[in-house]
Amino acid sequence: MATIFSICLLFTLYYITFSTFYSTVSGIFCEEINEGIAIKRLEKRSHLHFYFHDVISGKKPSAVKIAGPPNSSAYGFGATMMMDDALTEGPEISSKLVGRAQGMYALAAQEDVSLLMVMNLAFTEGTYNGSSISVVGRNPVFDDVREMPIVGGSGVFRFGRGYALAHTIWFDYNTGDATVEYNVYVSHY
Repeated sequence: MATIFSICLLFTLYYITFSTFYSTVSGIFCEEINEGIAIKRLEKRSHLHFYFHDVISGKKPSAVKIAGPPNSSAYGFGATMMMDDALTEGPEISSKLVGRAQGMYALAAQEDVSLLMVMNLAFTEGTYNGSSISVVGRNPVFDDVREMPIVGGSGVFRFGRGYALAHTIWFDYNTGDATVEYNVYVSHY
């Protein structure tokens, strides 16, 4: 009887040991792929020039307040706006639409008017149709030219990095509506 018990115990230990060390995995989380032929990707640099139209007033605004301190205006510290702003070829809002600036911005400074910008520049025209550039950074709106980093992209702009220069060409102090000229310099593959 002791021999049968010993054999069963050894078989159980063997099974546990074997199944622990030699089990198969049904999925792979991360896998390195070594291709037989290395493909060199050439980095490209693109310059995009367009106009951003932030419309807070009217019946159909393109930016609305979604958060902020109680009883504050859209311009007070902590105010957060969600936007879906038109990007156009020319400075007039009626000029050719080339994309949308979609995301949010918040007044992130107590001593001046500086925004935290978190937006995707989603393009709908030409070679860049369906591609986007992600911008996250500080925007001190009353500086003549503001520089914000490009932190990524999709489509044509995959692995994008670079910077966006913003220059306000029109601002209405009564409504908060603005037109901003953008020069975007992006490196991508």
